[in-house]
Amino acid sequence: MRVIFLRTAQRRYAIEARRPTYPDVGMDPAPGYDPLLPHDVLHMVVEAELGLTRGVFGQLAAGGDAGTFGHDLSPPGDSRERSRRQRRTKARGSKLLREGREQSAQSERATYICWYEWLARSEIPARRRLAETMVHQAREVRDMCPSSEAAALTDEFIQRVSGKLDEISRLWAELDVGEGIEVSWPMLRVARATDSS
Repeated sequence: MRVIFLRTAQRRYAIEARRPTYPDVGMDPAPGYDPLLPHDVLHMVVEAELGLTRGVFGQLAAGGDAGTFGHDLSPPGDSRERSRRQRRTKARGSKLLREGREQSAQSERATYICWYEWLARSEIPARRRLAETMVHQAREVRDMCPSSEAAALTDEFIQRVSGKLDEISRLWAELDVGEGIEVSWPMLRVARATDSS
């Protein structure tokens, strides 16, 4: 699956999930705009590195809508067929949401911890200062993690995630409105998006 993160305005972005087997879906606007990188990129990287198959992006790859990707990007065509596609995606999405409840919660916890660690380890003082405001919340989130989940968040894991976030953040910062980056799921290959179709 190819996931395209598009800068749609100065402080706004959209996401398109281009799926080989299922209808393409999108979210516009997407939540969690940040000048460093879109919030959902954090989830994508963490879920891929943890091998989660029913987090947000695993659900999308399996044909669901993750409860938030409601915009059908398929060519309009027959309105009846489009309605059928949307109903099938919604039904599959509901089933995958139920199956993925725990992995989605794990993704939320791990993503917050990785976001904090990425900022705290940064060479950029402003990022480290932002991390200082997150210390207590990050500690609380880590304490909420089941022991097996916490054990996966090793220093090596955090370094891998941080390296990928650095790469994506550099590309994101270079984008103008109307441009995007493409990240493949689950391999996390990153490139500038050349075409959103």
